[in-house]
Amino acid sequence: MARTTRKTRVAFLAALLAVAASASGLATQASAGTAPRSSASQIVADMGAGWNLGNQLEANANGYPSETAWGLPTVTQALIDKVKAAGFKTIRIPVSYLNDIGAGPNYTISSSWLNRIQQVVDYAYNRGLYVLINMHGDGYKSVTGSWLICDSSAQTTIKAKYQKAWQQISAKFQNYDQHLIFESMNEEFTGQYGNPTQPCYSNINSYNQTFVDTVRKTGGNNTARWLLIPGWNTNIDYTTGNYGFALPTDQYRSSSIPGSEKRIMISVHYYDPWDFTGTDSGAITQWGRAATNPAKKSTWGQEDYLDAQLKKTYDKFVTKGYPVVVGEYGSIDKSSFDSSSNKYRADYAHAVVATAKKYGAATVYWDNGANGQYGFGLFDRKSYAVTHQEIINAIMSGPR
Repeated sequence: MARTTRKTRVAFLAALLAVAASASGLATQASAGTAPRSSASQIVADMGAGWNLGNQLEANANGYPSETAWGLPTVTQALIDKVKAAGFKTIRIPVSYLNDIGAGPNYTISSSWLNRIQQVVDYAYNRGLYVLINMHGDGYKSVTGSWLICDSSAQTTIKAKYQKAWQQISAKFQNYDQHLIFESMNEEFTGQYGNPTQPCYSNINSYNQTFVDTVRKTGGNNTARWLLIPGWNTNIDYTTGNYGFALPTDQYRSSSIPGSEKRIMISVHYYDPWDFTGTDSGAITQWGRAATNPAKKSTWGQEDYLDAQLKKTYDKFVTKGYPVVVGEYGSIDKSSFDSSSNKYRADYAHAVVATAKKYGAATVYWDNGANGQYGFGLFDRKSYAVTHQEIINAIMSGPR
């Protein structure tokens, strides 16, 4: 998700580069031997509850990645430790590259930016957490410096750049064990909502295939690493239905992996119903069967709909050995309109997590670092204080 609204863009901190320069020295700490085998159900169980470090490494200033550009402070070890202490076992780190990728034919990524990405990854990885990193804002037409555009006429250039970028990212992290998962892209589509179109969906499938082949060919633990693949806009219907999604082949993976096991995961996002979870309005502030005011509750997207949607991912992928990751879900703070709203946000978070568990999927809560009206935040990223313990409790709780 791109959450650029209500954020003030500022210049990239020069001091950050000095910190990043030392990050490469952490590689030896992060090295591990051959990635251990793990079944689809086991990896989902091990990932536990997940949390997104949103609006940080995907933030940008004038087309250049800048983790403080959208008003949040530099990411620290202390923040990640606080997230772990709250019970989260997985951290998804959205990453943009944009104009920090140089010109062709080599498309070299800025070494200082790669080092900073590694440093933030290590904050979580070295604490034993699972870490997901992706290519996040590079496919948004609304983002300055974006280039991974599925309906662009420059597909030859785009695909070459994409291949070179993932080659470098994969090489940087090739010795990390299965606790690091790569995600090929984020919410990739034309930007126009509605049914998928061609040739855009075919290009998305091509990006995914290039991603898998490129990562595997870099060797090391990348030959057995779990790889996360989205369909059109990470939409459940457009990924599970007959709209054009194609699973990539995995012909270059390690021969040590039994043929019956997979190393590809499917990425989906869940924000239904949007009038409750994301619309900047006080009209719909309640959700679920416990809602007390029908006028404040959406006419769709309740528990039965959630169950049916995640069952689609189970039937399509989980039953065939492909784990599903709900890489983003959550709802914005509307307590300024309805003092009871945060209770329903907690109910919603619990329902998504519980239903995902029922259908063999992992979940990663979307936290954009914003607290107060319309914020998704669970933590104050300056003080590290927990801001919504009731939502965290709901995420961590078992069946009700």
